[in-house]
Amino acid sequence: MERNSKLVLIVAGEASADHHGANLVAAIKRKDPGLSFAGIGGAKMESLGVQTLVSSSEMAVVGFTEVFSRFRTIIRAYRKLKSILKNSRPDLLILIDYPEFNLFLARRAKRYNVPVLYYICPQVWAWRKGRIKKLAKRVDRLAVILPFEADFYRARGLEVEYVGHPLLDGMPLPPERSEVINELGFENNHPVLGLLPGSRIEEVTNLLPPMIKAAEILSHQYPHMGCIIPLAPTISKELVLSIVEGSSLKVKLSQGDILRPLALCDLAFVASGTATLETAIMAVPMVIVYRISPISYWVAGKVVDVTDIGLVNYIAGERIVPELIQKDLTPRKLAQEGLSLLRGGESRENMIKNLERVRERLGRGGASERTAEIAMQMLSRT
Repeated sequence: MERNSKLVLIVAGEASADHHGANLVAAIKRKDPGLSFAGIGGAKMESLGVQTLVSSSEMAVVGFTEVFSRFRTIIRAYRKLKSILKNSRPDLLILIDYPEFNLFLARRAKRYNVPVLYYICPQVWAWRKGRIKKLAKRVDRLAVILPFEADFYRARGLEVEYVGHPLLDGMPLPPERSEVINELGFENNHPVLGLLPGSRIEEVTNLLPPMIKAAEILSHQYPHMGCIIPLAPTISKELVLSIVEGSSLKVKLSQGDILRPLALCDLAFVASGTATLETAIMAVPMVIVYRISPISYWVAGKVVDVTDIGLVNYIAGERIVPELIQKDLTPRKLAQEGLSLLRGGESRENMIKNLERVRERLGRGGASERTAEIAMQMLSRT
């Protein structure tokens, strides 16, 4: 790879990481417009001039067994980045989430004396705590996004800084409900149910069908109910429509800013992940769902060290949102949980108050700017 300026190699292996990566690249470029960027990302990073070697949409997987379906792509991506580390010697490697791949890459970076910044770190406090030693050996600095993570890593000897949660970076003011109702065509529909099945193909195929069936059960109680599905950029409209077709529900698909459809929702069914925090930020009552292959779930049970899998519950310090995982995820159970929240009363009011407290704990934004400052400090030493 030819280069006439300092080179930053950056890896964002999933849709949400592409979003956060783009914000970080923009923040770094404001400090030094002459830097070059290359790596793994999506359309948002590419639009900022990042030379995309492999698309994040090709890399995103869920579960242990599901990795095999993308194995060749992942190996090809690793070899490309390893070659750049060896032959071009980037001035900085920035890793965003995606722990298994990124920890392997960090080991290679250390071999070639390329400094490593890990932004949005692996959740080793929840599972596979043995990876802490790998982080300590392979990563120079950590930029963490959850308030308790800094103390956790610092106590184990890592150089870490809490930067706040990137979801709040440049977050627009929540739109008026009436504005979104007219925009998306839900004038005569109430309640509105949000279906957020994830940003990976495996998640959508596993989670959207029971969501749709649960919504159909709810529609017997609420015949004027409407449904909205915010589309992740890594998911094709055709895939979602193939699952939705044949349903009697009124379903709209939304692309772009996820906060707009969430502003419309009275309830949401949400795949465990970043979307639970976005839903919490909008204080929309929700039910968290998740399902992976039985083998992946068995393996996860051996290494995961938390009671709840939803980030929103972990940040709250208690289960404030119901979780339906694996065999518990049935359309009937999901509809029952949803119905109890749609009916209002104390359970709905308590959840909204708890979600508002979670938003307060996420901080006030500025994560990209703080992380960019760390990156510039590291670049100044190369």
